[in-house]
Amino acid sequence: MTISAATILAEGQWWSKVVNYELVRGNTIWRFLLVLLVVIAAMAGGRIVQFAVTGYAGRLAKKKGEMALTLVLKAIVKPLYVAIFAAGVYCAKIPLYFNDENGIRLSVGNGWTTIARVVSAIAVAYALYRLVDVIEYYLNHLVGKTETKLDDMLVPVVRKAMRITIAIIATLMIAEYVLGAGKVKSLLLGAGVGGIAIAMAAKETIANFFGSITIFTDRPFQMGEMVKIGDHSGPVEEVGFRSTPVRTLQGHLVTIPNSKIVDTAVENIGRRPFIRRTSNLTITYDSGHDKTTRAVEIVKKVLAETPEVNTDPDRPPRVYFSDFNDWSLNIYMSYWVKPPDYWLYQEVNERVNFEIMKRFEAEKIEFAFPSQTLYVKKE
Repeated sequence: MTISAATILAEGQWWSKVVNYELVRGNTIWRFLLVLLVVIAAMAGGRIVQFAVTGYAGRLAKKKGEMALTLVLKAIVKPLYVAIFAAGVYCAKIPLYFNDENGIRLSVGNGWTTIARVVSAIAVAYALYRLVDVIEYYLNHLVGKTETKLDDMLVPVVRKAMRITIAIIATLMIAEYVLGAGKVKSLLLGAGVGGIAIAMAAKETIANFFGSITIFTDRPFQMGEMVKIGDHSGPVEEVGFRSTPVRTLQGHLVTIPNSKIVDTAVENIGRRPFIRRTSNLTITYDSGHDKTTRAVEIVKKVLAETPEVNTDPDRPPRVYFSDFNDWSLNIYMSYWVKPPDYWLYQEVNERVNFEIMKRFEAEKIEFAFPSQTLYVKKE
């Protein structure tokens, strides 16, 4: 089959007409195709740069370990892709015409530039947002060298505060690009007037925020310490801007507002040097003098043989035949368990109870229980 030169020329003229067809104010189809090509090239270039930076950071981390440079590269690799895309969007407008016949710039061109600036602002804000992780990494290393755990609670608060600040600044920048500086100032002035009403409505939130600052300043407790706040007892999980969650011994998570913690007496159970147990052992009146004396000696010996029971001179175990009850003879027992671990304390109590019970049974010393004896007199 033979194709004539006229046919080829005709087909070429048809393609030329399609490509050079004017769509908008002198902008032909080939110009928009070139814009699409620039955007695709920017996206592809961003992916290539992202892959190269990720690979370099990985090799550097394997060679020299985690360091500031590797952390920064890993943090900015995704924002870098957004920045390259923003540059591609900005450069994509070059093939297009944005002036009318009188040389006046059309609003389309300004809008295109605004879009590029907004994407650039998002890239910068995204990079700063990710760099907060690098700061958090070094803050965790810094607070890990201190003995107190309160610094560990401060790190999440600092991270949240920095990210909220970055988000607010980025929002203002984007609003300025889109609306203009004058409108943003008007909005801020209006927000200042309405802020008074908002502050009145959010006074509890503000009080909780300052309560968190007071907690960090006074340091009444640390993360993981057992505390009693009001009717709730348990270890502290963290301290937030608004509240402090406490995990009760029943497994429930109780969230207590920081303002209430500041105004309430906080009992820090975790900082006690010992855990004290006070108990009363009751034996029957039939025990008499000898068995009662023997019972006191048995209890003292059991406590002396228990290694977790504190024997320091300032807090020795206390055992006394203390009282004549209505239905029993009372032996007062008090001792301190160290270290102050709650479950170890329960284990020691169980051991002491079993040992006292076993030795009382061997000596035929009977425990008393509430009872009454009635004597009937016959006439």
